[in-house]
Amino acid sequence: MTVGINAPGRARISVRNLRTDRWWLPPLLTNLGLATFVIYATVRSFMGQWYWVNDYHYLTPFYSPCISESCVPGSSHFGQWIGELPGWIPMGFLALPFLLGFRLTCYYYRKAYYRSVWQSPVACAVAEPRVKYSGETKFPLILQNLHRYFFYVAGLVAVINTYDAIVAFHSPDGGFGMGLGNVILLVNVIMLWGYTLSCHSCRHIAGGRLKHFSAHPLRYKLWTLVSKLNVRHMQLAWITLGTLVLTDLYVMLVASGAISDLRFV
Repeated sequence: MTVGINAPGRARISVRNLRTDRWWLPPLLTNLGLATFVIYATVRSFMGQWYWVNDYHYLTPFYSPCISESCVPGSSHFGQWIGELPGWIPMGFLALPFLLGFRLTCYYYRKAYYRSVWQSPVACAVAEPRVKYSGETKFPLILQNLHRYFFYVAGLVAVINTYDAIVAFHSPDGGFGMGLGNVILLVNVIMLWGYTLSCHSCRHIAGGRLKHFSAHPLRYKLWTLVSKLNVRHMQLAWITLGTLVLTDLYVMLVASGAISDLRFV
């Protein structure tokens, strides 16, 4: 081995590291947080029920857009383009792969799962269990370069989620209505926009490859605004995982009859 604990330039000590603090705690919490979301989202995406509240037009983001004939009446805001789906295909199949790709290739999530899942490296001054390193120059990590294109689709999905949230201001008699579900859907959409627009690719699109900001005042203003969001990208990445789960869970509980929606109007 030429890297890690057996690297020729490393001091000859018997232990893997000399750290005495709880360096393993942050990656452990990251693993638990990511695993919780992945398990929940996977189960809900394939459950195929309790995703639409007809009385109030609540649609969970895990099933949006719902474009197949498998979707319950009313939940297909953009029509039903295809026939019945087999059980092994989630009804949100149109958006889910791109959203997964957007999250997987996100600069923050790369840092999170590189350090926690792959332990590359798990912590500062802690050797990683790899015998060689090729960076993101070979398959499959070279696919990380697709992040900008996933960003474009994620922006479109955010528009769809915004439409879903607007449509949900609906009462059983067909007029305007508002309940706790509307607040949850709206907060989720706002957070999703914050996370999407704070993306590093968005920042580069806004002001990248410019030699003189003074010659492009509008793009400079956009770049400045996106930069302010960008410093919160990590927090927004975790917040949106929480708001997505909360939104889906609330819609599921109301749709299943476990709870009643708290109505304001």
